[in-house]
Amino acid sequence: MKLGFWIAVSAFAIAPMLAHAQTVTDSPELYPGERALYEAASKEGMVVSFDTGPTWANWAAQFAAFKKRYPAVEMTYNDLGSAATVLALEKARNRPQADTAYYFAASAVDAVAKDVVAAFKPVNFDKLPDVFRHPDGKWFTIHSLTIAFVVNTKLVKEVPQSWADLLKPEYKNAVVYLDPRSTGVGQVLTFAAAYANGGSVENVQPGIEYLGKLHKAGNVLRVVGTTPYAQFVKGEIPVWISYENDGLKAKHIDGLGDQVAVVIPKEASAAAPYGISLVKNGPNPNAGKLWLNFIMTEMGQGIFAQGFVRPSVPGIKLPADVAGKLPPAPQVKPLDVQKAAAKKAEIDAGWAKAAIQR
Repeated sequence: MKLGFWIAVSAFAIAPMLAHAQTVTDSPELYPGERALYEAASKEGMVVSFDTGPTWANWAAQFAAFKKRYPAVEMTYNDLGSAATVLALEKARNRPQADTAYYFAASAVDAVAKDVVAAFKPVNFDKLPDVFRHPDGKWFTIHSLTIAFVVNTKLVKEVPQSWADLLKPEYKNAVVYLDPRSTGVGQVLTFAAAYANGGSVENVQPGIEYLGKLHKAGNVLRVVGTTPYAQFVKGEIPVWISYENDGLKAKHIDGLGDQVAVVIPKEASAAAPYGISLVKNGPNPNAGKLWLNFIMTEMGQGIFAQGFVRPSVPGIKLPADVAGKLPPAPQVKPLDVQKAAAKKAEIDAGWAKAAIQR
């Protein structure tokens, strides 16, 4: 299962972007060569997009906008999960079925190692941070998920603004987070805590020690193995350390409004990259490239923002209706997933000792 929680797709998330979407033939090109690529893709007639489930990260709105702009290219997709996607690509390597594959970036690294993806540098590729892309374009990040405090303001008088705040006595039995040993979110939040306490992706020990202090202070209500989104919406969790988009979904889509505060801690946080690749020897290579270019344009990146996930391309102008909901957060560090993966065993053992065997 992917990290984070489902982003519900609602009419307001799709309609604003479609209002601005036009066919490529009756509007200016989004990038040089767009029309020529569309002509080539039209001869193929289809793009097969693996693991882009429509209720995750606003993919339904991406599909609708892509189809409106490129009416001669049909869109087919599935929703397998990151690891299962790599396995499917590997099994079909002699006769690939997919044109593109989307996954948490750690799985993208795995796909490169298994030689099932091709080099392709889309629009805005060179603007991405180095840790958000393969040097040859065999994968690249299209959006990220940022660790934040998701706070129920009816249960918490003072909304915490920092990791240091969470150690205060007023947050006794208030904090819920996911187990770092079994969830990606838990791993990423450990790195976020490390960054905030003088550590780094190479030195995660300060993050482990911080979580130990949080337990020692008695401020952890519970550690869970699966996302407690439903429990948060029901009002059962005061402070949830999770992904920013979980809180924004609860606030703006599921109706909690001012009952929810979403805070990126001021010391530091971490952004988990989600990437995509062009599949090696895919059946519709031009349509695949057209699709990948589209989601990396300002229009495509803005559609991700409509789903409350942060675009990967720096400096992208966000749609007016979401710009205020995703304010700049310079304290967020882009996570190097290759280096992070190498630290999993250390986090697993260190966290168990600090948080459980106290």
